Amino acid sequence: MAPAPRVSTAAARRAWTIAVTGSLIALPLAVVVLPGAIEPFQPLAVLAVFVLFLIAESIEMHVEFRRQTFSWSLAELPLTIALVEVGGFWATLSWIVALAVQMSFRTYTPPKTLFNLAMVLLHGSVAVAVLDALPAAEITDPLRWFELILAVLVANVVVALMITSAIILTAGYNGPQVWREQLVPIAIVSPVIVSVGIMALLLSTLSTWAWLLILPVLSVVGLLFRRFGKVAREGSSVERVYDFARRVEQVSPDEAGTQQIVEAVRELLNAERVALWLPPYLDEEPRLIVSAENGAVWYDGPGDPDDVFRRRAVSSVEGPLLVSMAKADAEEMAALARRGVSDLLGAPVMTAAGEPGYLEVCDRRSDIVSFADSDRAALDSMLTHVNAAIRHQQLLTQIRYDADHDRLTGLPNRQRLAAEIDQVLSADAAVARAGLILASLGNYTEVTDTLGHAASDELLLVTAGLLREHAPPHALLARMEGEQFAVLLPGLSLAATERAARRLREAASTRARVAGLDLEVTLKIGVAAAPVHGTDAGTLMQRADVALLAAVESGGVASYHPVLDQQSLRRLQLGTELEQAMADGQISVVFQPIIDAQTSDIVSVETLVRWAHPRYGAVSPDDFIHLAEQIGRIGAVTDHVLDLALARCRRWLDQDIALSVAVNLSAHCLTEPDLVSRVRRALQRHGVPGELLTLELTEGSVVGDSVRDSTVLADLHALGLRLSMDDFGTGYSSLSQLRQLPIDEVKIDKSFVLGMSTSQGESFIARSIIELAHNLGLFVVAEGVEDELTRNLLAEMGCDKLQGFLVSRPLPDDRLESWLLARTGVRSAAPGSIHRRLFVRT
Repeated sequence: MAPAPRVSTAAARRAWTIAVTGSLIALPLAVVVLPGAIEPFQPLAVLAVFVLFLIAESIEMHVEFRRQTFSWSLAELPLTIALVEVGGFWATLSWIVALAVQMSFRTYTPPKTLFNLAMVLLHGSVAVAVLDALPAAEITDPLRWFELILAVLVANVVVALMITSAIILTAGYNGPQVWREQLVPIAIVSPVIVSVGIMALLLSTLSTWAWLLILPVLSVVGLLFRRFGKVAREGSSVERVYDFARRVEQVSPDEAGTQQIVEAVRELLNAERVALWLPPYLDEEPRLIVSAENGAVWYDGPGDPDDVFRRRAVSSVEGPLLVSMAKADAEEMAALARRGVSDLLGAPVMTAAGEPGYLEVCDRRSDIVSFADSDRAALDSMLTHVNAAIRHQQLLTQIRYDADHDRLTGLPNRQRLAAEIDQVLSADAAVARAGLILASLGNYTEVTDTLGHAASDELLLVTAGLLREHAPPHALLARMEGEQFAVLLPGLSLAATERAARRLREAASTRARVAGLDLEVTLKIGVAAAPVHGTDAGTLMQRADVALLAAVESGGVASYHPVLDQQSLRRLQLGTELEQAMADGQISVVFQPIIDAQTSDIVSVETLVRWAHPRYGAVSPDDFIHLAEQIGRIGAVTDHVLDLALARCRRWLDQDIALSVAVNLSAHCLTEPDLVSRVRRALQRHGVPGELLTLELTEGSVVGDSVRDSTVLADLHALGLRLSMDDFGTGYSSLSQLRQLPIDEVKIDKSFVLGMSTSQGESFIARSIIELAHNLGLFVVAEGVEDELTRNLLAEMGCDKLQGFLVSRPLPDDRLESWLLARTGVRSAAPGSIHRRLFVRT
């Protein structure tokens, strides 16, 4: 037996009030009209009428409004016959007894039982009163037919008014549907049923045996009535689905909208409780949305992945699951008992998460009707709209997620970080504390320029994984832009944030396999903290960025200090003044001679860029070259330096002196599609042959598939110029990789050369590089030669060229001319050349 409906005390009082009121209306009328309708007692006839009422009451059509269920039966048929055969008193009494017997086998509440019996009493009394008010006629008289139809119809209308009033008071609903559900059956069905009763009476006047014909006809009428009830329920089900679709279209695409959908399912299926479980999606946790009569927001079952109903519903291919206590197996009965319900509908919900959700509808709010196949079909139709609404909500969630998350790493972006910072500090900006770490990948630019964007993306993913692994549990990790990441640490002071930053940098500094190479992951970290450095997201992020700039220069961890604002302002001014500085001649070049290690001939000069700023004085090349790379002006700086170097070379040619110039080429330049054509035009513009120009590239910039595939190096080499690998031994490559590149020479990094005179290890490295390079047909230049011992050692090792303070410091153009006049002599042209050579006099 189903559990008793759970109703509130106020609802129970309302039900009793309605039942008693109905009784007080019916009883006085019955006392007035029924005694006058007492006919002589006919036991067999009264018994037959009682049986007809009993059968008629078992054929019902139910009308539901929330918890209340109101029923229509075929009682008008035996009532019509009884009013004629046994009189109004015995007809009403037989009906009341038959209904009481029927209700004893069902789970009607006491107020409902009293109200139904009162309505039968009222129904019979009104019918008798109408007949008493009309002239009596025989059943064969058509006037009598009209009187019977009118009497039953008026009685039905009066009772319908009482039932409708009860619905309005108990269900709180006063829409057109309640009137339609009550009056349509009266207008259509009642006259037909009464007419069938009249026909049965007419046949019985012809012969007592006519009942043998009447009973099959009455059975057909009963079947038709039952069919009408089924069609009405199906029509109601279709209407519910349309109503549901209209309501779902109007819900908001957010969590409140999901709650509205669940509540609409509960209302339209007249259920005690509905739950919707949704799987995790993007950054959302799994959700359980419940709408319940008792206001519950959670209950045991739908959120359990091993729950029998959820498991079977999700795997079912036959539509929603329908389970009732009467037909449940042992496992299902246990699950129903755990929920405290007697019947259930369950269905999967399609989501964008890949994993299906689960919708569960529990217990009708009815003391008579349970869930049936029509409800299962209605839910199946509703699911189309539920699925569409959930997918629409998740699409908007995806759009919002994409708007505040980085597409590559899946981390929150700058916009989301700013919102989180403001939220952390919004409680009380004066006392709220939060640390902000801004981390930058030290070699991101080089990897991008050398190995391409695919490799740098891979490096970013590796770094994001390292930060996720080593960041504190309560931290919010975000990717800003480019190579920058941020870590928000709510509740931490500046000192605690600095400690966390150092630990994070140490933990994340490792080697990672990227694009087939073992690359070192190094972080530069800037630190700011609230409230000491700011009380809003914009200020805190700006000051962390300023600190990061200082960290990039220092190579470690730096915290914000007001003095750094001046340095940041300096960078900004340098960036905006770069173009004008080249035009004004502030950015110039110096030259450092390179000599032949064996003959002391000056074979080349390396062109080095300098900036003499009118306000800041000498600006380090490391500062403004990196700045030019960041703001995308490195190409312009390179062209400027190349023009100055080739102009100097042209003047030497005009003096019949062959002296090549070397120009450093940034890794960024190799990614510029017009690099080769710009170099070609520069050579043509100054009339300098390609063999008198050497382009020096860092080791990292010439190792990688992206450069080889673009054929940039090959195209440059085809101009006749020489390519030199600068600072060899400090980057990614090995000498064997140089076989695949059009490199003419390598320059041993000065870090190996400076210690040669005191370290056998450094000497061994230099010797190894020289021997292996010669085996590959490459020339070798040694940088950082500062004493005669080192020069002699390198000469003995077979090094081809020397560069360093022993030969000369970098000199501006005018001082270089003086140096050349004072320190060099002139040799005749080498075989095959028309130009003289310079050599250093000893």
